[in-house]
Amino acid sequence: MNGPLELLPGGGRGGRRTLAEHAAAELHQLILSGELPSGTPLRLVELASRLEMSQMPVREGLRRLEALGLVEIIPHRGAWVRDLSLEDLRDTHETRLALESLAVRAAAERFSEADAEKAAAALADHLRLSQAQDLAGARDAHADFHFAVYRASGSQWLPRAIEPVWQNSERYRFGSRLTEAMIEQNRREHQAILDACVARDVDGAETALRNHLAGAFQRITDTMTRRAEGSEHSPSKQQKETSS
Repeated sequence: MNGPLELLPGGGRGGRRTLAEHAAAELHQLILSGELPSGTPLRLVELASRLEMSQMPVREGLRRLEALGLVEIIPHRGAWVRDLSLEDLRDTHETRLALESLAVRAAAERFSEADAEKAAAALADHLRLSQAQDLAGARDAHADFHFAVYRASGSQWLPRAIEPVWQNSERYRFGSRLTEAMIEQNRREHQAILDACVARDVDGAETALRNHLAGAFQRITDTMTRRAEGSEHSPSKQQKETSS
């Protein structure tokens, strides 16, 4: 894999991580994996104990994640993992469509053999890790594929602009076993993006990307709606409504 994205802790340079970068990286994984769900209070004492470090680097790590939109911090009130909502999901989706469409069009205009090799390698990793049910590894390979395409645009700023909204969208990928049908659908959608870029088909690349993002948006929306409907009919919810 190509390593962390640029705005993640230590992602933009080589060398050893600072403690703050290490704290941010660990918390980042805990949030994306769902171990720290949306709305979870992020208490410095508890996190420092969990990460086995002092509070200062943890505080700095939280600030880094706030910049990525994963954490909300209000002075004198505390910090917590940002809530998930259908409104935020739609806003995230529409922003990704706007930015990533620009990036994939620019990439398709100038896609090189080296770009194709990087993207194809990441796509192969994504398929292999998905089939192995390595969800964390597949998530990283998925990012590697998309950003291999976006960096091929030649723009220094588009990938950096995309990354925070990408990170927010990753919180909506609920960890569950990948079915063969899901794996094959993802493979086809990604391959369509890659094939269009290799052919330097600008309109085709944008269409393939938009179809891919629209499908993911609809699947996540359906999942969130089902979960919301399930909670409405849960015994605890009904008890609360009866007692209110």
